[in-house]
Amino acid sequence: MRTFSVLAAVGFIVVAGGVASQAAMVTRGEVTFTAPERATTTVVKPRLPEVEHIKTPAAVKALYMSQCAASSQSFRDHLFDIADNTEINAIVVDLKDYSGAVGFPSKTALPGGAGCRVSDFRELVKAMHEHDIYVIGRMTVFQDPLYTEVHPEGAVKRESDPTQVWRDHKGLAFVDVGYHPFWEYIVGLSKEAHEMGVDEINFDYIRYPSDGNMQDTHYQHSDYNHRDVELERFFSYLASELGSYVSSGHTPVRSADVFGMTTTNYDDLTIGQVLERTLPYFDFVAPMTYPSHYPPGFNGYGNPNNNVYGVIEYSLSRAIPRTEATTTRIASFAYERIGTSTPAEYKKPAYDRNKLRLWIQDFDYGGNYGPEEVRAQIQAVYDQGLDSWMLWDPANKYTRDALHAQ
Repeated sequence: MRTFSVLAAVGFIVVAGGVASQAAMVTRGEVTFTAPERATTTVVKPRLPEVEHIKTPAAVKALYMSQCAASSQSFRDHLFDIADNTEINAIVVDLKDYSGAVGFPSKTALPGGAGCRVSDFRELVKAMHEHDIYVIGRMTVFQDPLYTEVHPEGAVKRESDPTQVWRDHKGLAFVDVGYHPFWEYIVGLSKEAHEMGVDEINFDYIRYPSDGNMQDTHYQHSDYNHRDVELERFFSYLASELGSYVSSGHTPVRSADVFGMTTTNYDDLTIGQVLERTLPYFDFVAPMTYPSHYPPGFNGYGNPNNNVYGVIEYSLSRAIPRTEATTTRIASFAYERIGTSTPAEYKKPAYDRNKLRLWIQDFDYGGNYGPEEVRAQIQAVYDQGLDSWMLWDPANKYTRDALHAQ
């Protein structure tokens, strides 16, 4: 049996303001009435309707759904059918895409952008929940051409001409990691999505730019020489703002997408991402371990596309000990230094290895990815003692034969 407060029934919150009064107060249920002998200013605020949230599955098995796929009923039906009849129990749907376009109805979002819109996003989330699908909302962060167009003062600029916005080889612009008004923008969008029923917010492109003329970049709001520190400050802000936020009795789960080689590298890969500096601030960390994105010779593989099991197995064999370790030589705001020895050593929590939730490849790039290649990656995840994974295909056309029946 469900119970409803008076406030929930009427849909409004009454707030009394003005000079403090010692007039008698009468309380009935959850509504407080002020005796009329002192005038007050009354502000009426609409109450957000309650939404349902699904608990994170013990083992997340997810597909990615782009904004444009989400706007298509035929694509929705296709992906729902996969979820209904296979082991898939979660969908990662775009909230803000590569263009900066926000796909769901939002009061915070900047208008514009090249991406698709999902006008019935609330209904889409509800439909996913009705299919017992855990909803993960993907938010591209610092790659945001729309935001930099509206707020060029926050963009990464050109060193040769700091009045001009820098762009990568694809013509896409990035927000400077240290531009704090943008942090507030991202948190505002995240809260709105959560209030629509999104269970988890997945942050992608949480990094400095790459794939362009990096010698011509200029940063007005952050120290590029300390990229890992600057990025960790943003992570800490997200954790503080969203970790204490509650809507409909639920705090949004947070996950972070990082380059696949964060599992094997200790440097920041020139983009600010370091595994140990990411772990403290998110419920899950999702390395993008696509074999096609590894260079020839990685772990001795002439062509990593021909060794998909080995890429995943080796990456996890390096990442798991770092995740479970109780000490590290990687500094973090969240870690306490041990003694004064050099090189410095830090105490860190021993995180569960299942804090790692890998993205695996289900798209043809550098090789053919059919049932055997996709399933080999999944098996490598299981063989390393992990239970969750997410499939990525930008075209949203998944290898159904690689998935076990429900």
